[in-house]
Parts: sequence; structure tokens; C-alpha cells
Amino acid sequence: MSTTIKPILLLADSQLLFWRDEEGLPFLQRARTLMEEDDPGKAFKAAYLGASNGDASEFYELFLAAMGEIGIRDCRHVKASPSSEDRQFLEQADLILLAGGDIDRGWQAFEASGIQQKLIERYYAGALLIGISAGAVQLGLKGWNEESRQLFDTLRLVPFVVDAHDEPSWARLSQIVPKAGEHTKGVGIPSGAGAVYHPDFSMEPVRHPLVEISQTEEGVRQALLFPGETHEVEGAAEQVARPRVVSPEEAISLAMGALTPEDDKVN
Repeated sequence: MSTTIKPILLLADSQLLFWRDEEGLPFLQRARTLMEEDDPGKAFKAAYLGASNGDASEFYELFLAAMGEIGIRDCRHVKASPSSEDRQFLEQADLILLAGGDIDRGWQAFEASGIQQKLIERYYAGALLIGISAGAVQLGLKGWNEESRQLFDTLRLVPFVVDAHDEPSWARLSQIVPKAGEHTKGVGIPSGAGAVYHPDFSMEPVRHPLVEISQTEEGVRQALLFPGETHEVEGAAEQVARPRVVSPEEAISLAMGALTPEDDKVN
């Protein structure tokens, strides 16, 4: 497997798994193309992590259908309590999808199994990561418990607090961003839309505009990021390791250094 760091795909829901652009090309073909650039002709492996939705089988069936659309047949449902076979498959997976559901439930399962560390290692080793809804949130800076409103650090591979399908007010992001740390920004992904976070620290909206939430001296500010444009992520270089080819030993070191959880409260 190549160790070239790839873009991260953030989806509000499952719509983009089957969406085709004006030319009739599947959005997910981009994932296939990115992997083919490094390993042309390879029989790719795709892992599905369903911990956030309680490993509901019907959502895995959707994943299988989406992978079939781009010719990936070697797939596995890696459970919340992964077996040794699950772990072995994840270690070899070229594409890893973090499912939607309950952010906190999924994150607790990842921490209990050590999967969160493995995901960071796989990212730096060249795997392509996709997050849907809760999975997209987990790839960003912070997650939260819906009942207690407690914030916690997540994978921090995308230098934003991410939220999905909370339009039009984006009340959660507007509340969380000011409490998530100085200069932290949020990105809201509306229903049916997505975002591609590139290794050069830029963000590309897909299908519908994204909402960027930031804290200013005048209060919380919202701005729109439109499809067809690539937006630079201000200050991202200070938060995310610069993309490069890394050895397995360096990947493990980077992963260990990224795991520095902090707890906050959302009042």
C-alpha cells in the first residue's frame, strides 16, 4: 500500500454514496481514482465501522451497495468489539468508512477497542477515510454527548469542529465553537452535501454550500463556502501534520502524538 496521505471525505448522510454529478459520474468514483493513482489494478479492501449505529446490518448493506458501484468487492463490517480477523482486515484496508449514528456511542467504542489509534495510523499510512454524519464529526476536532452536552477530543484529522444536517440555524456549532478553544472554527455540512478535506489543508464543498462558523469580536459569524471552489483552511498547518510520505514507524509515532484527549463542557 502507498503511504501518500489522501483527502478525507466528509458526508452529511448516505446520499452522496450514490449521487452522480451532471456528467453521470458517481461521487465515490473520486475515492476509487485516488486509490488507483497509487495502486493501479489492485483489488482494494474497504472496511465499514458501524459502532456509532450499534452495528445495524441495514446500513452495512448500503455500504456494500455503494462499494459495488465503484467495483470494490472485498468488504468487511468491523464491529464495535472487533475480532482479531476484523483488526487484521482493518490493518490492510485501503478505504475505511466511519458510519453515522450516535457520536459519543461510537467514540466510546473506538476508545475501548483502540480503534481510534488504528484509524490515525491508517490515515498516515495512506488509507482513504470517509465519515458519514457522526463519522464525519469524529474525524474533526471535537465530539459531544447529546444529553450531557459534554465535549471531547476526537480524531482531529480535520482541523474543524464538524457537524451535519443541523441547517438552517446550525445552533450546535454556534454553541460549541466558542467553547472549543481559541481560533477554532466549525463547518456545517447540510443534508445531501459533503466536503473534501485535502492534504494541502483546503476544504472543497460538494453538491451544496457548507457553512463555516467562527468566533469574532462581534460574536459568532457564519459564512458560506460554495461548491466549485476550494477554500484554504486558515491556521490548519498549526493543527494538522503536513502531508508527506511516512514510514510505518513514523505513522505510529504520529498517531501516538495525536492522542491527547481533553474534556470540556458545553453549557
